Amino acid sequence: MLEAFEILTTSGVVLWSKSYASVGSHVVNSLINDVFIEEKAQLQNTATGASPIFKKEKYTLKWRRSKDFNLIFVAVYQSLLHLGWIDKLLDNISTIFIDLYKNQLKSERARIVEYPFDKYFDQQVRELEDNATAGLVSSEAAGDAEARKDPLASSDNGGPPPPPVPGLLKAQSQAALGAVTSDEGSPPQTPEISRTSTPTSGHIITGKAGPGGRASRRARKAASASATTSSGDEKARKGKTPKGGKKGRKWDADGLADEDDGTVLDYSAPAGPEETSAPAVEAVSEDSWGRRTGKGQFVLKDLGDEVHSILENADSEKVKSSTPSSLVGSGFSAIGGLLRNIVGGKVLTEADLEKPLKAMEDHLLKKNIAREAAVRLCEGVKQELVGKKTGNFQSVDASLKAATESSLRKILTPTSSLDLLHEIDTVTNPKSKQATTRPYVISIVGVNGVGKSTNLGKICYFLLQNNYRVLIAACDTFRSGAVEQLRVHVRNLKELAARESVGEVELYEKGYGKDAANVAKDAVEYGAANKFDVVLIDTAGRRHNDQRLMSSLEKFAKFAKPDKIFMVGEALVGTDSVMQARNFNQAFGTGRNLDGFIISKCDTVGDMVGTLVSMVHATGIPIVFLGVGQHYGDLRGLSVPWAVNLLMK
Repeated sequence: MLEAFEILTTSGVVLWSKSYASVGSHVVNSLINDVFIEEKAQLQNTATGASPIFKKEKYTLKWRRSKDFNLIFVAVYQSLLHLGWIDKLLDNISTIFIDLYKNQLKSERARIVEYPFDKYFDQQVRELEDNATAGLVSSEAAGDAEARKDPLASSDNGGPPPPPVPGLLKAQSQAALGAVTSDEGSPPQTPEISRTSTPTSGHIITGKAGPGGRASRRARKAASASATTSSGDEKARKGKTPKGGKKGRKWDADGLADEDDGTVLDYSAPAGPEETSAPAVEAVSEDSWGRRTGKGQFVLKDLGDEVHSILENADSEKVKSSTPSSLVGSGFSAIGGLLRNIVGGKVLTEADLEKPLKAMEDHLLKKNIAREAAVRLCEGVKQELVGKKTGNFQSVDASLKAATESSLRKILTPTSSLDLLHEIDTVTNPKSKQATTRPYVISIVGVNGVGKSTNLGKICYFLLQNNYRVLIAACDTFRSGAVEQLRVHVRNLKELAARESVGEVELYEKGYGKDAANVAKDAVEYGAANKFDVVLIDTAGRRHNDQRLMSSLEKFAKFAKPDKIFMVGEALVGTDSVMQARNFNQAFGTGRNLDGFIISKCDTVGDMVGTLVSMVHATGIPIVFLGVGQHYGDLRGLSVPWAVNLLMK
């Protein structure tokens, strides 16, 4: 286990430290004195890519040194342990710490700065320990599988196997051949309704034995396979005749079947009790998508994405620095290159920024940002840079990137609180005794096929983790299969809730063809009468430019009176996201707008997350959740630094 970790300057100032056990200060002081001051220590393990090793008493010390920032990162652990992930930890921590606090580290003014780095460090240690544990388990499992595959090779003496008993060699080889044929040739069992049964090898017709009573090799192989794959019910199948092929259907002049054999082709009828059993729902690890607070609340994770983004950016920078530079360049390096000819000390004008800003606009468009939003970003950068005095080339490039990051943060940072759990508790448990308790109502809207029902299931699972009683209202009364889809989600969520002993969930439905606004109103009343904490309302998908379909949303808002209306938008929608956001935001009548966005399918676009900027730019409404997969735990909160890092790559 790691004993201590320290980040200090080459002058001896400790910037940040964390101790898991009591380690004397003389241990790290010996490293500084013997290695960095007197340079008398004999270092070990100085191979390429490995951290040098310094040993003091019962401890082993590994370190990384950043010459650009005059920093030393030191990890201390007991010499008896073999921690293979320490080198990776030193690399990651040095990269993350420098990326987060490079502005403070470059400051020439002497001042005392606190570095809140505990959560980043704990996340990295936990992740690397989990990866090391998983690797150990997988290697042990692989060893066990290899031993099972070749049991003779894993014998105690390690020598060759004993010779077979005379007279049994032939029988053993035939039995082994039959076993191999049975294991490799038999398909997995499937329901009988899926395909016709295949005759076993016992039904294969074999010819008579050859001269001397010796059968052919094919016959012997078929016989041995038949002996090993027998299931004991061959006698019951002997009297059955093989099924014939599928008969061709004849049609009359009216397009109807001329001959009907009475075969039932409609499989939509309710299944029997034996056929309704569904496969078990895959368990979701709580640590993989969130954490518990001190108050017991479950909050979504977004820190890991930020940390991983920082590490990926650092790796990409290493690749760029190792390749020969060209005049063309790519991304922001090319944009900064357009300022190469500007003399240091000159005050920037609009004419100087015209070409760099045009290149930056093209870069943002490639990140899937709508042109309207890209132009707004460039205007913000221009206002910040015009009139600024330039330094050397690096300072101009850094100023351009800093101004762009500032403009992106202004757009993406929410102006109101996004603490959904606090708002739910305020409504369901009012402090005023006169206030009546009621459920908190959340409605999900959006165009067709963006994943409204799927993300509703994810939100429900998130609320179940906080022990809420959730009612899901099936108000998509138009799309065929919408109610059945929610029924499957509720069944899965009930199984997960019972398995984890968290919350309750129930489905409220009235079938198809009903008025969605009335169904939503009845669902809210049912939720209030039965003491539900949250009502999640699923709605039908509709085209944002179809006024006839959009007009029904105003009635829906008046009847259901939702506390929050979330719109689901795809990360890959492109420039149409601006019109989608604006049309839905204006569809709920006077004084009622959207309350937040859920951006789905973020795992399909890589670093092209421009839809986040486009939707927020169009409406000023914040992003509440991000969908990053198809499982119930694939829901994240938005980390603004994470989004900015992806857009600046």
